[in-house]
Amino acid sequence: QVQLVESGGGLVQVGGSLRLSCTGSGRIFSNSVMGWFRQAPGKEREFVSAISWSGETNYADSVKGRFTISRDNAKNTNYLQMNSLKPEDTAVYYCASGGILTKRAVGYDYWGQGTQVTVSS
Repeated sequence: QVQLVESGGGLVQVGGSLRLSCTGSGRIFSNSVMGWFRQAPGKEREFVSAISWSGETNYADSVKGRFTISRDNAKNTNYLQMNSLKPEDTAVYYCASGGILTKRAVGYDYWGQGTQVTVSS
């Protein structure tokens, strides 16, 4: 029984900050990467950020310099710190787990149910 539990979504004003958390339960022996994707209504799901067990990171160009991903391996938890939020960041954010540090959704095997982030003007 593998499960990813997300928290931290909510409402925030332009320029504000939020921190998303994702905790995995159940053993995933081959998966060492945790990351985030997001999807706005009527839009395709897009990569946001990911981090490997060793601390390697990737960021989408649209969030680079504003978002920071980190992880606590002992807790099997990763965090996405989102600063200087813009209305364009409004979306459902999904946590994902995979075996390779990649921006491609097909590289991830397990997904959370999503958490809503809304940035108001």
